[in-house]
Amino acid sequence: MVRSVYFLGIGGIGMSALARYYRHEGLFVAGYDRTPSVLTAALEQEGVSIHYEDNPSAIPPSVLEDRDGTLVIYTPAIPHDHLEWNYLIQKEYRIVKRSQALGEIACSKDCLAVAGTHGKTTTTTLLAHIFTQSGAGCTAFLGGISKNYRTNLLLSLSPNLVAEADEFDRSFLQLHPQMAVVTAVDADHLDIFGNYQAVEKAFTEFVSQIKPHGVLLIKEGVNLPLPTTNLFRCYRYAIDKKSDFYASQLTFEPDGSTRFSLHLLDEAIPDCHLALPGRINVENGVAAAAISYLKGIPLAQIAAAFSSFEGVERRFDIQVNRPDCIYIDDYAHHPAEISATLQSIRNIYPHRKITLIFQPHLYTRTRDFAEAFGESLSLPDELILLPIYPAREEPIEGVSSEVLLQRVTLKQKYLIPKEDTIDFLRTRSIDLLVTMGAGDIDRLVPKIKTFLTEGV
Repeated sequence: MVRSVYFLGIGGIGMSALARYYRHEGLFVAGYDRTPSVLTAALEQEGVSIHYEDNPSAIPPSVLEDRDGTLVIYTPAIPHDHLEWNYLIQKEYRIVKRSQALGEIACSKDCLAVAGTHGKTTTTTLLAHIFTQSGAGCTAFLGGISKNYRTNLLLSLSPNLVAEADEFDRSFLQLHPQMAVVTAVDADHLDIFGNYQAVEKAFTEFVSQIKPHGVLLIKEGVNLPLPTTNLFRCYRYAIDKKSDFYASQLTFEPDGSTRFSLHLLDEAIPDCHLALPGRINVENGVAAAAISYLKGIPLAQIAAAFSSFEGVERRFDIQVNRPDCIYIDDYAHHPAEISATLQSIRNIYPHRKITLIFQPHLYTRTRDFAEAFGESLSLPDELILLPIYPAREEPIEGVSSEVLLQRVTLKQKYLIPKEDTIDFLRTRSIDLLVTMGAGDIDRLVPKIKTFLTEGV
């Protein structure tokens, strides 16, 4: 019987949601992380014990003294020479990956899983919001912080479980969903997969795990080889193109929201209002609406949830919205995501000068997609590039932000140290500013917002 859960890397977005879940279940929860963050501070306020020194003696006594009653959950980002990791292995604790723990929780639920190399966090969060607001209810493990609920975990007695299905490290293969969404299948995480064919194969394997008589919803244009012996129904969704589920007649409102007609099989919501900007959010919304519709949520309740949805932190997250200055923060870190987000911004604000601050994430991703980064980072009017955030990687010789800068075709392009960002912005004329990246650029966001609103 599990009495304690100990996390190695508790500050990750997926790990922190699990920590909250087990604490809600009445278990003792504690963990290690490399550095404090907004997420770890929130967990500590909720009563979770966290330390930031890799030291086995810092592990709480309730864990050290109860091996058989402790479950250890780790993130793949933990290095193999980690002292606590090796101590717990040596002492023969039960140790599982985050994905395995989520899979064990989901196996007894009606799992609605959202996969894709981009778009999955907003889709998952809107889907959970529709279920919550409609009264159908769901437990939801989100890949970002919902702005409606200020958390990455929703809890419910409902049998529905909404989960973001992460392809990194093939984590989503721990899930056997009743319904699954595939938003995109792009080459990414090639440090794990090696090539695009392996990415595609992993997504096909994920789809093959849909339960009999379940549902696959896949975006038009995603040509994923499907299992020939599947027992599930397959639907497609799109934007401005007829499909099983699609949106048409998009109108971008002055307040940044979007209106459109939402078509759900043979029914429609003629004046659907999404309180978020951009084609990319409408596209994600179609997917969330489709799954909700197939699960029996009434049209009126889907429409009401769309209108009240506030979005996800760091996903097309408008920080400042004044006539003279707009500031948007986004998590985009892959060339396809960067292009899609910038194109959405350009559609909404066609006459604004776009300045992009981008922090590359991982040396391998920078190396593998250097040409594509050069194209996507040439889409704004001005680029401010930061050094690569290494995350779990060691530097690779010859791979740097300078490699990307050389491929950018803009005249106004700059490479600066991250700590000089605010001082550099003082020298620029800012009209529409965008920050992007999956590293620690989020720690700059409050400082940039303060500078743009207060001038300090």
